[in-house]
Amino acid sequence: MKDRLAQLKEKSDAGGDDIEVPVESEAFMDDFFAQIEDIRSSIDKIDESVTEIKKLYSTILSAPTSDQKTQDDVEALTNEIKKSANNARNKLKSIERQLESNADERASADLRIRKSQHAILAKKFVEVMTKYNEAQVDFRDKSKGRIARQLEITGKTTTDEELDEMLEGGNSAVFTAGIMDSKINQQALNEIEARHKDIMRLESSIKELHDMFVDIAMLVENQGGMIDRIESNMDQSVGFVERAVADTKKAAKYQQEARRVIHGRPQDTSALSLLSFHYISGTKRHIHDQFNQKNMTTAFFFTVSLQSVFLTCPITN
Repeated sequence: MKDRLAQLKEKSDAGGDDIEVPVESEAFMDDFFAQIEDIRSSIDKIDESVTEIKKLYSTILSAPTSDQKTQDDVEALTNEIKKSANNARNKLKSIERQLESNADERASADLRIRKSQHAILAKKFVEVMTKYNEAQVDFRDKSKGRIARQLEITGKTTTDEELDEMLEGGNSAVFTAGIMDSKINQQALNEIEARHKDIMRLESSIKELHDMFVDIAMLVENQGGMIDRIESNMDQSVGFVERAVADTKKAAKYQQEARRVIHGRPQDTSALSLLSFHYISGTKRHIHDQFNQKNMTTAFFFTVSLQSVFLTCPITN
């Protein structure tokens, strides 16, 4: 058998000039991936903080009286979310400006990588901020419901419109005017004032994050086509891997059965080799038919893995 490795080396040496990757490009991509990792870390922190703050919201709503420690914990988490959100947003916008400045650049592999990574993280950022906004709105609505119930206890009924006007006014004295002083009413008043403060803090936080949210949401909307293509390619890759794993397991089973036959009948070695060739060839044709040229590199490596099932184990007579 000819030494194919030696031939390939000779062909490579005779192929002319080597292809060199500019050092500047490598350094630039290293810096880019460092930014991507920082953005991903900020988004993960936001997600964790949102989970914790939702628990605190539930604690506040179920408590008969306002607890200062819980309020402080909510305030700390809110500030942490703002800090992480600002960091993620600023870096996403910075990368966006870099991509816009390279708009005339030929669609290189580096540029495609940067665009896809930016699009994925921008979408993830909007998703986690939407989750946070939904938690805030839910807490605000439930707090308003608590205020309405406490007003009913004191004998003062209000419509939703009147309650909204009172909350927007920012003056808790509006809620307490004309309420008779009694032990029950005083507890209700304390509850009303505490919930009103909660809502005012929430409104302030929602307004601060609104512009940031809209800015990134618009970016994701503009990149919708790219994100859809990325998700579609990921779904195809998952399906390909599942098929390749199933084929590999099937090949391993054939190998085990074939080895038992060989140990009993040495003259069937050539028949086994022919069977192996036909099975692998059929699998390769299936892989090539199912996936387009963009996935050929992946298909090649999985096809090689199938071949290795047969070739890595020696056949003995």
